[in-house]
Amino acid sequence: MLRLGLWGAMACTVITVVCDAIVRLRAGGRCFDDAERVPHNKMGLVLGTSPLAPDGGANMYFVYRVEAAARLYKMGKVDWLLLSGDRSGEDYDEPQAMRDALIAHGVPAESIVLDKLGFRTLNSIVHTNKVYGQSSVTIISQRFHNQRAVFLALCNGVDAVSYNAEDVVKWNKYLKIHGREYLARVRMFVDLIMRREKR
Repeated sequence: MLRLGLWGAMACTVITVVCDAIVRLRAGGRCFDDAERVPHNKMGLVLGTSPLAPDGGANMYFVYRVEAAARLYKMGKVDWLLLSGDRSGEDYDEPQAMRDALIAHGVPAESIVLDKLGFRTLNSIVHTNKVYGQSSVTIISQRFHNQRAVFLALCNGVDAVSYNAEDVVKWNKYLKIHGREYLARVRMFVDLIMRREKR
């Protein structure tokens, strides 16, 4: 029984490492830290997250994504911004929160479109093409998220690059978020194999 458990743990580890390596290799060269190097696209896709951290303070992942999106828009790297996230209730609306923050950063409201059905990264990516008719896109999130999003876009016929927003360096948050990302990459491959798009 112990041996079976060890083999199972080893298999899970190998699968996780392989999925991560495939994503990193495929997204390599498409994820930019320097805004000057980001090629122009009509649409910038900002991936949603909660504006508030669990302790009630500002969620710096949200803050840095908004800053990165405003920077790209003002540099003329994108013509308009699609804000895609979860709107699971009247009091929880990620796209609307991003819109308000971007307007406060000087992005005009007419250059912003809300996708309130971006419950998962997969939904957000698929919508860029099926709903908004874009065959290319610049994705805006943190690097770890961008790598998976770019991979998903390429698998769904969308020519994607990304701009990496600043990451959050507090170790307790970093380890939690990045650890969860490894599992998300495995789940992504399951979704792709099963050709699944939820909601």
